[in-house]
Amino acid sequence: MKALYAQQNSPGEEMTFVFQERENLPPSRAHDVKVQVRACALSCVDTKLLAEIKLKKELVPVGREISGVVLEVGSKVTFFQPDDEVVGILPLDSEESGVCEVILVHEHYLAHKPQKVCWAEAAGTLRDGLRAYTALHYLAPVSPGSSVLVLDGASPFGTIAIQLAQHRGAKVISTAHSLEDKQYLERLRPAGARVIDVSHGKIDLAESCLEETGGLGVDIVLDAG
Repeated sequence: MKALYAQQNSPGEEMTFVFQERENLPPSRAHDVKVQVRACALSCVDTKLLAEIKLKKELVPVGREISGVVLEVGSKVTFFQPDDEVVGILPLDSEESGVCEVILVHEHYLAHKPQKVCWAEAAGTLRDGLRAYTALHYLAPVSPGSSVLVLDGASPFGTIAIQLAQHRGAKVISTAHSLEDKQYLERLRPAGARVIDVSHGKIDLAESCLEETGGLGVDIVLDAG
């Protein structure tokens, strides 16, 4: 079986991406789930990870957000069974590439895939969807009538956060860093987010938020970082 890796032959040399033949999968452990990969997302985490460790390893696995079908489960796996459709995020210290045919994943890194979500969308929205849900459900619980400012709303994280906050009944304000971003945000459905164009640098964001909220200010600020 083949998997995708980033390769650097010598320090200072640019990274190249190669499909590398893998040896057989390691022995399955009690909590491992064997997954047939149907889709894998590449995100900025891969880029940051490569920048950090490219001088330390010759081959770096690429792709950490996956979706697929369960083939086999370990003896102590309790949440999954063969033929389940799942999504998952591989840990940062994983030696396995998500861009492959079959992979072993600990059951704690997997969740059931919603039936109505396709493979590519499940893998592609998993990371930012999880971040947005964590922010608005656990870190700063949003409720109907609250106001939320989403910085850089046209980013993958921002797009999901806007829709999730609106679904919870919040008033949403978002910043756009270009005309294209502003037009994209205004086309989002359901509509309703107030878009503030900060691309020209002449907008006082604090004043704009006070104006939009009747002088009260926003309850929650989300910054993708």
